[in-house]
Amino acid sequence: VFIAVSLDGFISRPAGEIDWLDKASKAVPKGEDFGYSQFMSTVDALVMGRNTLEKVYSLMKKSVPTIDWPYGEIPVLVLSRNLRTLPVDIPKTVSLSADHPAQIVNQCSAKGFQHLYIDGGKTIQSFLSYNLIDELTITIIPVLLGSGIPLFGKLSHDVWLDCIDNRECGFGFVQSKYRVIRNDHPF
Repeated sequence: VFIAVSLDGFISRPAGEIDWLDKASKAVPKGEDFGYSQFMSTVDALVMGRNTLEKVYSLMKKSVPTIDWPYGEIPVLVLSRNLRTLPVDIPKTVSLSADHPAQIVNQCSAKGFQHLYIDGGKTIQSFLSYNLIDELTITIIPVLLGSGIPLFGKLSHDVWLDCIDNRECGFGFVQSKYRVIRNDHPF
């Protein structure tokens, strides 16, 4: 996971708007990506939810000049129980799946994909609930939204984390990297 959240834990406003993130991004110097390029260079495949695909696609379409598909040639698997086809101008590296998260991990592993980037609130929550997340890099943006779509949701069990990196990025942004602890608790 590599994601930004508001200080109160939201990845977007209730209807999915990320205007607050766009506004915060204006304070970031050109060329600063908080380690995203380095992270992406290690990714074998990306798994995202339908809502995330729709957000990325809408940003591509309303961008002037139009931005390219941001994931290059990395295989992208879009999870959806309802979506049956992808827009015609989506790259051929993108496919759909309604499979269970564990099946997806097994399928990706069979293709030799070892480092999956899991993106999108519901998708992250689902993979986390099935113990399929190893690391989370979370950049906290210094804004309180009060409501919205939370990064984390209900879990059937506690998920203990070990903070393996923490840095103040400037502009009030704080980035923390966590490794999921696989036993019951760290103590």
